[in-house]
Amino acid sequence: MNDAPNDTRHHLFDTAIGTCGVAWNARGLCGVQLPEKDRAATERRLAKKSGSLGPVDPLPHIAALIADIRHYLDGEKIDFSAVAVDLDGLDGLRRRIYEALRRIGFGRTVTYGELANSLGAAGWEAARDVGEAMGKNPMPIVIPCHRVLAAGGKLGGFSAYGGTVTKQKLLALEGVRFDGGAPRLPGL
Repeated sequence: MNDAPNDTRHHLFDTAIGTCGVAWNARGLCGVQLPEKDRAATERRLAKKSGSLGPVDPLPHIAALIADIRHYLDGEKIDFSAVAVDLDGLDGLRRRIYEALRRIGFGRTVTYGELANSLGAAGWEAARDVGEAMGKNPMPIVIPCHRVLAAGGKLGGFSAYGGTVTKQKLLALEGVRFDGGAPRLPGL
């Protein structure tokens, strides 16, 4: 359960890929929800994972973030690394993983093992820990877990509704293609 303060609220909005949502509190963004099977399911999942007290109209800085998410999902290059996020209540390892992942830029990918190595951890257990953190990511897109691939640059899993198809679509928005299994940018 998220240890978010009692002021957590959320807002749903339409995008090019369906209804998404964000949740925030006084410390920052604490949830991003990609589309589920329908609007109600999207809202239920977002409210549950964020501990939201309910929907409200977004504050100006959240409205700006929503606009950026819409632009990103329309295929524009957007950098979310400066968005204030609330990672309170998460263990130290997950916080370090998410902070490192936020430095992986638009159109770039990294493997679970490479991300673990960047934190000074090695071996299959470390890669597994990164994979588990990706599956629990409360803020996809802003914490870009879709940019983390399996060993050998293979697509790997994705816990959002739609699974790897959704992951592949997000990567395609950034110009990353999987022709023959390995990721590549167009023209390479």
